Amino acid sequence: MTGSRPRRTRLSALRPAAFGAVPTGERLARLRRSPQFVDGQFRNPVETRQLLHGSALPMARTQLSREGRLRRAPVGRIPVYRPTAADGTEPPASGLRLTWMGHSSVLAEIDGQRVLFDPVWSERCSPFTWAGPKRMHPVPIGLDELEPVDVVVISHDHYDHLDMPTVQGLTGTGAAFVVPLGVGADLEFWGVPAERITELDWHESARVGGLTLTATPAQHFCGRGLRGPQHTLWASWVVAGPDHRIFHSGDTGYFSGFAEIGAAYGPFDATMIQIGAYSDFWPDIHMDPEQGVQSHLDLQGQEPGGVLLPIHWGTFNLAPHPWAEPAEWTLAAARKAGVTSAHPRPGEPFEPADPPAVYPWWRAIAVPPVHGWPTWTPAVSPTDVDLVADR
Repeated sequence: MTGSRPRRTRLSALRPAAFGAVPTGERLARLRRSPQFVDGQFRNPVETRQLLHGSALPMARTQLSREGRLRRAPVGRIPVYRPTAADGTEPPASGLRLTWMGHSSVLAEIDGQRVLFDPVWSERCSPFTWAGPKRMHPVPIGLDELEPVDVVVISHDHYDHLDMPTVQGLTGTGAAFVVPLGVGADLEFWGVPAERITELDWHESARVGGLTLTATPAQHFCGRGLRGPQHTLWASWVVAGPDHRIFHSGDTGYFSGFAEIGAAYGPFDATMIQIGAYSDFWPDIHMDPEQGVQSHLDLQGQEPGGVLLPIHWGTFNLAPHPWAEPAEWTLAAARKAGVTSAHPRPGEPFEPADPPAVYPWWRAIAVPPVHGWPTWTPAVSPTDVDLVADR
């Protein structure tokens, strides 16, 4: 379903193209028919607060705290794994390989297909090149070096998940784009051919090659540019092939829907779960690591199967928590729950069937917590040749 492309007026010429486009025409009519579209906008099944009432002033104090600011960034260069030619061309022995590119960007090689989730290759997650959160490590591999992908999946329209330059860079590859309702307006506006865009409501599916991609619920919101109401949907995603199933959470608060998704589409060989950018100021829309581990268990029917890959941390400073806290907390919560978690460096591929032993690489470049790091000893450490700093 497509809508007309907006006309360029004198006023619209002042708007950055990265703001995207508002759904119109058939696209707008379709999203208005969605069960999630209530009283003129998309809504979560339960009332969801984007920010707790009265939080603005204490949040500002927290953001301006000198000690807090020091902890929100690494004190050294983040180690980035540079994929080799073999990493990109040799198929995974198990049929499933994941490569975390940083933040929520993950390349999944599943049953012979290549799926790229929420790709953000820009220096900033912002509509501007000169302002907004700046990445704290380089991308592991350039878009022009990346082997072609079969499908690009977008969870929602926030700038740290939907990046205009990256989308435009991927347009020439021939990849299909599978996105939530309304997001196709942005893609068309940026030059993606309409025939390569599939927009889905929650629990709708599309076939790409031998894969079935299903949009599933998430508890979040949308927002881009100067738009008013919630006119694009947000989603988590299930990707199922003949032999493997994976789940990508997008951004979400913890909610009962994880158990329902697991019952309908699980269990999963791997889950990619948002565990960063949480805060007591916005508890409804982002999960903390303990909730992330619980969501993995919910998705697996309360069995600690599959592998949890923590995402949405380490690349951009988007919340007041310490930089390394999401990884450390996830590791502790997963161990306590008996869940296998993988903690690769950005760009480091792994197969969930044989996940690497955990090495807490973040500790070497993070301000230690007040009471120091836990005392457990990792089983293996990376080699120096793998630790490549910023370009």
